[in-house]
Amino acid sequence: MSRKNGIYLGIAVLLGFIVIWTELKKVSFDEIYAEIVTIKWGWLIVAFLCMLIHWGIEGRITQLFLKRSNPDYSFKNAYRIPLIEHLFNAITPFSTGGQPAQIVALGKSGVDYGVAASVSLMKFIVYQVWIVFNFIICIVLGFKWVSNSLESLSYLILIGFAIHFIVVFCLLMVMFWHSLTKNIVNGVFNFLNHLKLGKRLQKFRQPLLNKMTTFYEQSNYMRNQGTLIFKTSFLTIMQLIMYYIVPYFVLLALNTENVNVFKVIVFHAFIIMIISLFPIPGGTGGAEYSFTLLFGTFIFVPGKLVLAIFLWRIVTYYMGIVLGLIALFIKPDISTNQTKRIETIV
Repeated sequence: MSRKNGIYLGIAVLLGFIVIWTELKKVSFDEIYAEIVTIKWGWLIVAFLCMLIHWGIEGRITQLFLKRSNPDYSFKNAYRIPLIEHLFNAITPFSTGGQPAQIVALGKSGVDYGVAASVSLMKFIVYQVWIVFNFIICIVLGFKWVSNSLESLSYLILIGFAIHFIVVFCLLMVMFWHSLTKNIVNGVFNFLNHLKLGKRLQKFRQPLLNKMTTFYEQSNYMRNQGTLIFKTSFLTIMQLIMYYIVPYFVLLALNTENVNVFKVIVFHAFIIMIISLFPIPGGTGGAEYSFTLLFGTFIFVPGKLVLAIFLWRIVTYYMGIVLGLIALFIKPDISTNQTKRIETIV
């Protein structure tokens, strides 16, 4: 890990500590202790297992996409990739560091860097498509739970959904109308060229067009791989379910009564939408605030709510950072028919 990313990690942990400490100060130690001694640890272990399965499923998706170029790529190597991706997503603004980090991690484990970039891109396409479908279902069936009582939060949810929808729409434009999209991008840059700011942006024109061409070529390959897309789509859905259901088991561990599992999944999906709007690493602050508002609608004991936030962030955020750091120092397996390329990660 570079010095810059080490600084990002320190900032992310510090911000998280400040937010958690702020939440803890809202209740007394006796209230927190009263909740801790009644924790059902079995349910909490299930929550941890859900996240471990979540990363394991993504590792399996990575293996499937590498089957053509690296058929003997081990599950040990594949499991490292989402952990490293989580680490760099967690410590960089808008989660921008995860994808470059996973490409380098794949390269260090013997995958050609061009193939690594293609695999990362294909995973991104499938994930974005299904996360938007998931959001649509959650909004259609569960938006009524927040639109009346939490109006300000509902706007953030809609904005988050709009951003993800626009991303998928742009991906589909490149996939199915590449020439038209290329002309539109060139037209925008030509228009901006007449502006003072536009001249500074011209250096991004060719790299963007090159990435669009690469994406188009990969999407053509994917359209001819129906079985592969079906398998990875199914696994992606399972991966999302494992992630979204984590708060349900956290609440069961805290003896929360009458927990509606579907409502918990919908609320967690809404929180993920909101987090995507915050430039702070890990959405720190926004995550805790949205969790308090949403789950505070049926967790009425302050100590229980604060502890739920703390445990939820440990399971879904901080555990991944710790495991990601460990994954960085685990030496990947390099098979005899793979070429080992040594580079420093990010």
